Amino acid sequence: MRRLEVLDPGRYALVQDLGRPGYAHLGVAPSGALDPASLRLANRLVGNAEDAAGIEALLGGLAVRFTAAVTVAVTGPAVDVRVDGRPAGSHAPLAVRAGRTLTLGTPSAGLRCYLAVSGGIAVEPVLGSRSRDVLSGIGPPPLRAGDVLPLGRPGTPAGADVVVPVPAPPELVVPVTLGPRDDWFDDPARGLSAWWTVTAESNRVGLRLDGTPLRRAVDGELPSEGVVTGAIQVPPSGLPVVFLADHPTTGGYPVAAVVKTAALSALAQARPGTRIRFRPS
Repeated sequence: MRRLEVLDPGRYALVQDLGRPGYAHLGVAPSGALDPASLRLANRLVGNAEDAAGIEALLGGLAVRFTAAVTVAVTGPAVDVRVDGRPAGSHAPLAVRAGRTLTLGTPSAGLRCYLAVSGGIAVEPVLGSRSRDVLSGIGPPPLRAGDVLPLGRPGTPAGADVVVPVPAPPELVVPVTLGPRDDWFDDPARGLSAWWTVTAESNRVGLRLDGTPLRRAVDGELPSEGVVTGAIQVPPSGLPVVFLADHPTTGGYPVAAVVKTAALSALAQARPGTRIRFRPS
């Protein structure tokens, strides 16, 4: 049978596909790859459907071995990829023979690399997705050394030879739509357009930011209401939290703005120390 054996999960590795949208009424987050553009690209390179499950590796370090010949691709930030210790390159389809070991180095910029394997990771889906939701614990657990993952039926790899990786810059200007609770703050457009810094407390649930706190114009409490991926929620500290794929489905703090969907992949690669300012539109 076609399998992938985990020799070393690196710092933190998860099985992710494009998530399980549509279950917010059950309190289940959409989850899925934080950088969906990179996962889609990796799947296209190896001939999978774009929503096939792959591995999201935080800061590299992943080492896996294959029990059958496979085609693989690694996307996300530029990273050193080796097969049995020999340089192999990222952002291109790569044929790997049975019994060979693939390892990822640590990217010099960005956070999350994506490994797609022909046939996709074929663990059992939960609510229609193979993604791990770190907040609720739904989906396959974080990978550990010794895990063996089944692979699906391979398709036909794409014809692209090389794809240029998208750089992860030290500063980001992120487009947002103000609201729905921007009226709870003094001049939210100006406050959000100041520079913010990503903190080390950030994770798949949300990016936590440090900077000059937003000032409330409305006192009091807000009843819990639904929130979406990309919502910029502002707790009493005035320091925003940008909700990512594993966010809670409701929240009781006002949401000052929502990040445009196209900008979420860049936020997924923002390391602690990255500077961010929001551009209302």
